[in-house]
Amino acid sequence: MDDILHSHVRPFSVGSHMTAAELLDAMGGTAFQARNVAQAGRIWSRMLEDDTVIMLGLAGALVPAGMRPVIVYLIENRLIDVLVSTGANLFHDLYETIGKPHYQGSPNADDLELGRRQINRFYDVLAPETDFREAEVFITEFSHTLKRDHPYTTREYFRLVGEALIPVAPDEGILTSAARNGVPIYCPALGDSAHGLAIAAGRTSQRPPDGSTSQPLLFDVIADVVETAHIVATAPSTGVIYIGGGTPKNFIQQTQIGALHFFQRDIGGHKYAIQITMDQPQWGGLSGCTFEEAQSWRKIAADAKMVTVNVETTVALPLIVSALAEGSAETIKKRRPPAISFE
Repeated sequence: MDDILHSHVRPFSVGSHMTAAELLDAMGGTAFQARNVAQAGRIWSRMLEDDTVIMLGLAGALVPAGMRPVIVYLIENRLIDVLVSTGANLFHDLYETIGKPHYQGSPNADDLELGRRQINRFYDVLAPETDFREAEVFITEFSHTLKRDHPYTTREYFRLVGEALIPVAPDEGILTSAARNGVPIYCPALGDSAHGLAIAAGRTSQRPPDGSTSQPLLFDVIADVVETAHIVATAPSTGVIYIGGGTPKNFIQQTQIGALHFFQRDIGGHKYAIQITMDQPQWGGLSGCTFEEAQSWRKIAADAKMVTVNVETTVALPLIVSALAEGSAETIKKRRPPAISFE
């Protein structure tokens, strides 16, 4: 019996001066998703202590929801080493970086009225289309400054965008902090966002008056695939953190296969794995895919430290990161991020 009944449940005791780290530790003695949130914090802390390249997949409308400073903290303090994001989050980051706020609204708003007033809704968050257009103009004009004889990886492109934003940014954002701190950003579905629309506007606005085709701005998204596979192939070990699912999750998951196929390095799967998702596995979608299923593909190591947190991200992520900032402060301060090789 002792091999099974070895850890008592520790009922949660309320403390009037409890820190985030103490709260997470207390949650770890309980059960269900509270315990999983605490386990995510412990695994993330282990990654920071180990010689591990940490890759974050970012999906969902997290920047409009107010999570931008949390991601900036992760970048500035190197709690992550590579970011793979949807184009939408990177657009909204740029939007806020040039001084455009998102607004609190209501999920029960009159959407037809919002449409008439050209106000976009993300559940209970609002953003006026006039501000969207200013952000899109910034991207379109920036795209005109880039070379037409060089296919860009999304990593190169977003580094340049971050550098262009630094002089005009009232405060630090995801793109600017990544550019300052050398954290690569990949965006495998760049076209699926307002960012992609703004780049497309730059292409169409540069067509000559006679209707002939000018040389367009080009992206080499396959180079992104090769680069991220090389990062994994040359890393001492890798850990993954998935916020939501979608394209960023699969893009990071497939790096293990790429490392084997392109560089003949059988890494055996990611050593650490955390995902925060409300999606369920029984529908067959990747956003709800379990890490156990990923082990059938050898994308997650057989002995990986892993946990799935079925909690809405805006609840779980600030708590986990705040607890890490307190409980792992010395580890974060001493951490020397692993060298990353793109080729």
